[in-house]
Amino acid sequence: MSAPELLSPAGSPESLRAAVQSGADAVYLGWGDFNARRSAKNFSDEEFAEALVYCHVRGVRVFLTLNTLLTDRELPRALETARTACRLGVDAILVQDWGLFDLLRRALPDQPVHASTQMSIFTSGGAAEAAADGCERVVIARECSGEDTTQICRSCDAEVEVFAHGALCMCYSGQCAMSAVVGSRSGNRGRCAQPCRLPYGFDGLAKKQYPLSLKDNCLANRLGEMAESGVNCLKLEGRMKRPEYVAVITRIYARLLEEHRKPTAAEQAELELAFSRSGFTDFYWTGKRGAAMFGTRPENIPEPKELFEAAKAAYEKDDARTVPVDLSCAIEAGQPCRLTASDKDGHTVTVTGPVPEAARSRSLDGADVEARLRKTGGTAFRCDTVVTLVDDGLSLPASAINALRRDALSALADARSAVPVRREADIPALPDIDCSESSPRFTVSVASLVQVTEELLAQSPARIYVPLEELADCTALPAGDTEWCAILPRVWRDRDEPELKAMLTHAQSIGVTAALLGNLGHFPLVRDTGLALYGDYGLNVFNSRSLNYLRGKGLDSACLSFELRFAQLRDMQKILPAEAIVYGRLPLMITENCLVQNQCGCRVDRNSPIPDRAPCRSIHTLQDRTGAAFPLTGVYGHRTEVQNSRVLWLADRPDWKHLGLAYARLRFTTESPAECAAVLRAYQTGAKAPAEFTRGLYERGVE
Repeated sequence: MSAPELLSPAGSPESLRAAVQSGADAVYLGWGDFNARRSAKNFSDEEFAEALVYCHVRGVRVFLTLNTLLTDRELPRALETARTACRLGVDAILVQDWGLFDLLRRALPDQPVHASTQMSIFTSGGAAEAAADGCERVVIARECSGEDTTQICRSCDAEVEVFAHGALCMCYSGQCAMSAVVGSRSGNRGRCAQPCRLPYGFDGLAKKQYPLSLKDNCLANRLGEMAESGVNCLKLEGRMKRPEYVAVITRIYARLLEEHRKPTAAEQAELELAFSRSGFTDFYWTGKRGAAMFGTRPENIPEPKELFEAAKAAYEKDDARTVPVDLSCAIEAGQPCRLTASDKDGHTVTVTGPVPEAARSRSLDGADVEARLRKTGGTAFRCDTVVTLVDDGLSLPASAINALRRDALSALADARSAVPVRREADIPALPDIDCSESSPRFTVSVASLVQVTEELLAQSPARIYVPLEELADCTALPAGDTEWCAILPRVWRDRDEPELKAMLTHAQSIGVTAALLGNLGHFPLVRDTGLALYGDYGLNVFNSRSLNYLRGKGLDSACLSFELRFAQLRDMQKILPAEAIVYGRLPLMITENCLVQNQCGCRVDRNSPIPDRAPCRSIHTLQDRTGAAFPLTGVYGHRTEVQNSRVLWLADRPDWKHLGLAYARLRFTTESPAECAAVLRAYQTGAKAPAEFTRGLYERGVE
């Protein structure tokens, strides 16, 4: 059983050096404008090229993060960034955007691509789907348990990477819109403002708590379990943190992996001293949830000066990470002197120097030569073995031997950092397909079948989307001129799939003819069912290339991201019939924890307008510092979806009718059945906005 690769954060050149000198096997970094930590210092063009050489000479791999959503205008520039990185020898590129993923597979077929955790992959089916489409590695969701991870590792042909240490987002990565909707800083675009670290009230109570602030993850005690599960890589989070922090956590994890043990009390204390939020948690890995996972970091905590100073002193020497080499030197009469340098990875180089002269006094011997060859200080190398062949009676200046050593090590460094030969292709043209419509038809999504009334059906929405689990107890669907579509759960696990497949079979038996997919793992679930397949907002469709990729996977239409502006929606080539949300509370987060359970325990709310068999689906709210109230709705798997405080209202605006959309969705969550029918009627008549509403991000966009 081999130890997993240790992957450390490199938010700056100094952090990169700290990671490498502290024992990282690989580093991940941002270069250019398209990465999920755009506020980190990141790397200039020159620094990026130098970082690749620095790491590769020392046997450390470099992964480039291009893991944000991209507009059509940005895709060519992102591809050029990837091309340059490929030509410089980057070892892998992490991506979130389906359009960029598709471009990289086609334009850079030999460049390894990793599925970022922003792709929201948490099942074997999703991981296998990414692998089949060309991902060499899948970074699975932080919320996956050890059991989930083992199953994914056993079922997936790609490598599996797991977050082992650092900050935990409250929402599933790639599914959070809270920072974008509330403050226009999109987490999907690398600008998250971290609203989950702020205080909130619950159900109007004045007391401010931190119900969205999770403790940092720490799996230092679980490394053996992770290796046994088949995990290929352990990722340490922290591109926004200091180099000294990177050095401390990398050094400890590298030592634990090398020595196959758990941390000592002193090492655990150092991890916590470097950074923590009320301690650490390993609940997700152990399959637990609950209030004990949550914590904060008080302001003005002094830095661990001694710990950080010692860490900095160690990595600034730049000599902790050296490559062992074997040297073989021949100094023979009448022949140019030769030096061969070899490393353990199979690289061998030979350089030559001047022809030695006859000694006038003291002759050169092997011990003299070896002593000079071993002086590798200031380089990335250290001598392991030195073999010398020196003829008697010869002389060679010390400067010549030193030059021979420098030339050999320089040549070996060049060999170790040589760029692999990789194919490149032209940017493939998009197919000449236009599914634009002059005017969109209305679709309706509901949280409960109770919201579907005769009055609503009489207005003939083109589609009605209903959560799959809501259909489980239904024996017959209401009659109406509409297409019934099952919304697949946004989050589930492998163990849920037999139940979900049974629910799908039942749904088809009562008249459901389509499924709404919001995750890559949905595709293998519904393949060969005969259902029409529509894409949901969870797929984060941000550009025309993403539509083309999803068309190739069998979708018949797709909902576009609500983080796009009207102009961006309009200009997107409609390779598939496109849908946009035009009414409703926009979904801000989906959380593994049930926030209601954490606060007050789940119980039936008799006054809820939407009765439900799941007690936690009664409506509760979080209040932010401005007084805005965000409804909490229960979803499949005893999870929580945080809804926006205000409804999106566009009924009185003509803009969305002229974007080429095929469908316009009204998203009902907390509305009563009567309100659902009334809103659909208002959109058909162009009614004025209510007292409190939002235009969403369609006008202001996101950073």
